[in-house]
Amino acid sequence: MNNLFFKKKKNIKINDILNFLNKKKQKKNFIINDIKELEFAGKNDISFFHSTKYLNLLKSTNSKLIVTNNKMKKFIPSTFKLIEVNNVLLSVYKITSLFYPDALDDHFDMNLKSVDIKKHNNLKIGFNVLIGKNVTIGKNCSIGHNTIIEKNVKIGNNCNLGSNVIIKNSIIGNNTNILDGAIIGKKGFGFFPDKNKNVRYPHIGAVIIGNDVEIGCNNTIDRGSLSNTIIGNGTFLDNQVHIAHNVKIGKNCIITGQVGFAGSSSIGNRVMIGGQAGISGHLTIGDNVQIGGGSGVIKNIPSNTKVMGYPAKNIRNFLRDNKTDD
Repeated sequence: MNNLFFKKKKNIKINDILNFLNKKKQKKNFIINDIKELEFAGKNDISFFHSTKYLNLLKSTNSKLIVTNNKMKKFIPSTFKLIEVNNVLLSVYKITSLFYPDALDDHFDMNLKSVDIKKHNNLKIGFNVLIGKNVTIGKNCSIGHNTIIEKNVKIGNNCNLGSNVIIKNSIIGNNTNILDGAIIGKKGFGFFPDKNKNVRYPHIGAVIIGNDVEIGCNNTIDRGSLSNTIIGNGTFLDNQVHIAHNVKIGKNCIITGQVGFAGSSSIGNRVMIGGQAGISGHLTIGDNVQIGGGSGVIKNIPSNTKVMGYPAKNIRNFLRDNKTDD
């Protein structure tokens, strides 16, 4: 599937990548289709392996060309072709920027225009609404004052967008409400600390929002780095929730105010999270999990579990450990 929001350079070959990484070129110089995470990579894509957290994905990936380091290469079967580097994620940044040189440019859309309501079916709009090229808006939608929808965004039927909303790099389903001040699809907070400066990571993913979703006021939802940030059908987000790049939230979840999700965590279905809780990155939260307000989640949580506290623990243990004598 082609990237809707970022243009990919074509005909990049393995020796182009090796040269970019200051590695020795090889005799057989074949074309590489794209760079993708293990889960989504095809046989002609390059991928990467930097943590044992992703061993299961390594076993099932279709990619046969993996960027890794000396510590991790022992886990990779001999059937794979390897590019060994010192810093895997920094090398992935370089390769991504080779395929998508414009992805670091997160400037505002220069080709916005006022909405022509004649092109849309029963669209209600406020003052000073601007949209970019190739924006698709479904039937019976409403858009509040000063809202901006940038190029190639797709919005389903019966959606309501509040005032001062900014949407870019996003696909939104039907019957979804996005309240005032939400910012959806900006680049994530991905970078590599270097001795001289912080190096920005290109974010080429999108935000995918399902049907019957509610996004509260002043939410910020970052687009994915390589894969997409996803909000499942029927999920409700309260005000001032932050969702970082690559986070996957399941169906019919309830996320209350000021909850923060670090990058690349996966949240199951019907999860309930109390206010001001924090979810660390690269975690898996199962289905039907309940997380108490103010909790700090730093480990995976299995399905059908209630947790609370920092670090978050089974709620019975939390109440026992924090019981006070009268």
